[in-house]
Amino acid sequence: MTGSPSNQHRDLNEQTVVVIGASSGIGLATARLVRALGGQIVMVARSPQRLQQAAAEIRPLSTAALDATDTDSLQQFFHDLPGTVDHVISTAGSPSYLPLADMDLAEARHHFGDRIAMTLGIAKYSRGRVRDGGTLLFIGGTGSRRPGVGRSITSALTAALPALTANLALELAPVRVNLIAAGFVDTPLSASLLGDQLEARREELRATLPIRRVVGPDDVAALAVHIMCNDALTGATYDVDGGQQLLPH
Repeated sequence: MTGSPSNQHRDLNEQTVVVIGASSGIGLATARLVRALGGQIVMVARSPQRLQQAAAEIRPLSTAALDATDTDSLQQFFHDLPGTVDHVISTAGSPSYLPLADMDLAEARHHFGDRIAMTLGIAKYSRGRVRDGGTLLFIGGTGSRRPGVGRSITSALTAALPALTANLALELAPVRVNLIAAGFVDTPLSASLLGDQLEARREELRATLPIRRVVGPDDVAALAVHIMCNDALTGATYDVDGGQQLLPH
């Protein structure tokens, strides 16, 4: 029947998902959910110790400790995969808040360039390793869509990643490429960035977000799995922020 959705690959049973940034936060939550739905995981993370701890819980097919911004290591990782996989999700990367007056241009170039190169590297080196109709899925953000002091680099990346995603979806078809743009997510990374201001931020969001609670990594993982399973989705950006963008500053 023309235009009817395929029932193939509607769940993750016996599918294999590569999770880059799998040792904590959104990556670990995604790995847990994929396993709960019958999928297999290849776990990738920078820290061998944290990766080993997470792997003891997830029981993945395999693990790889590498820095995804190191393009040589990234290329070798995909080359060494024993066969094709169904999906790749990358949660690697963190925001950079640098006011212009305090900005080191070499650091700014490094942060922006590494994030773009990592995204392109995953796209380039995973070619032939992801099955047709499978997914490349990247994590970006919504918080810097509005301008603000110290947001220049993060805002530029926030604007660049949806355009990059759309172009990659055309170049890599029939592999699907999508982007999740998250607002504040209560993860260990958020805790490290906010320090002793974390609980105040949580309370503010509970009081002001339309959903009246803080977005957690499980919320993002649920969206990630939906995008993997729905084979009509490609080239798009999907927001998950609990309505944070609707709030006045």
